[in-house]
Amino acid sequence: MTALAAPPTEPPATDRRPGTPRRRRTRAGRTMHGGKLTYAILIVALLISAFPFYWTIVAASRSNADLAKVPPSLLPGPNLMRNFEAVMEEADIGKALLNSLIVSGSITVGTVLCCTLAGFAFAKLRFRGRGALLAITVGTMMIPPQLGVIPLFMLIAELQWVNQLQAVILPGLVSAFGVFFMRQYLVQSLPDELIEAARVDGASSARIFWSVVVPIARPGMAVLGMLTFMAAWNDFFWPIVALSSQEPTVQVALRQLGGGYVHDQSVIMAGTLLGTLPVLLVFGLLGRQIVGGIMQGAVKG
Repeated sequence: MTALAAPPTEPPATDRRPGTPRRRRTRAGRTMHGGKLTYAILIVALLISAFPFYWTIVAASRSNADLAKVPPSLLPGPNLMRNFEAVMEEADIGKALLNSLIVSGSITVGTVLCCTLAGFAFAKLRFRGRGALLAITVGTMMIPPQLGVIPLFMLIAELQWVNQLQAVILPGLVSAFGVFFMRQYLVQSLPDELIEAARVDGASSARIFWSVVVPIARPGMAVLGMLTFMAAWNDFFWPIVALSSQEPTVQVALRQLGGGYVHDQSVIMAGTLLGTLPVLLVFGLLGRQIVGGIMQGAVKG
C-alpha cells in the first residue's frame, strides 16, 4: 500500500511573505512616531500659542515704566502682588469673580443638561416635526445676537431683573450650537441597540437618559461644558447692558481698570491674569474628558 500524502502544513508566521494578512496586521499594530521635523513644528506652535499667556504674566509683574522700555524685558518682575492689590482697589474684582463664577457655572450646567436632552431627542427619538424643529433650531444660529438685545432688555425690564444676575443667566441656558453638537455626537456614539435593550427591560425615557445616554455622552458633555463656560466667562456685550458697576462680572469689572490720562497697562494685565486663572482651572479639571471627547469624535471605529 502506498502511504497517504501528508496534508500541506501552513507556513509559520515568520516565513510569510511581506504583504500577507498577518504581516499587514503586525504593521497596523505598530506605534507611529513622528520625525524630527514634526516635533520641531509642534514645539514652535506650542511656543507661539503659549507666548501671549507668558507675556501676560510678565506684564502683570512689571511696572508701567518697565513696559514702556524698548526693548521690554521678557522676564517676570517683582510687582505682581502690588499690581494685584491695585486691581482690588480700583475694581471690586472679588465680587466680579464670584458673579462670573455664578453666571458661568449656572449657564454651563443648564446648557449641558438641556442641550443633551434635546440632542438625545433629536438623535434617537421619533416624533412628528423632528426635522423641521431641528432645522429651525440650527437656523437660529444665523441670526446675529445683537438683533435680540433690545427686545430682550425690554423683557427683563418688565420682569424687573435689570442689574440682577438672572438677567444674564436665563437667556444663556440653552444654545442652538449645543443642541446641534450633542445631537451629532449622540448619533455617532449611541447605538440604537442599547436603547432597544433598555426598552425591552422596561426602562422609561428618563431612565434611559440618565442610565444609558449620560454615561456615553460624558466626553461630549465635557467638551460642550468647557466651550460654554469659556463663552459665558468672556461675554462682555450682554452683561454690560443688563448689569451695572454694582453687580459686575469679570469682563465688566476689567473695564474699570487702568483709569486716568495714561492707562496703567501692568494693572490691566494683572486683572486680566486674575480673570484668566478660573478658565485654566476648569480646563485642568476637564482636560482629560475634553481630549477624550475630541478623539472619540475624530476616530470612528
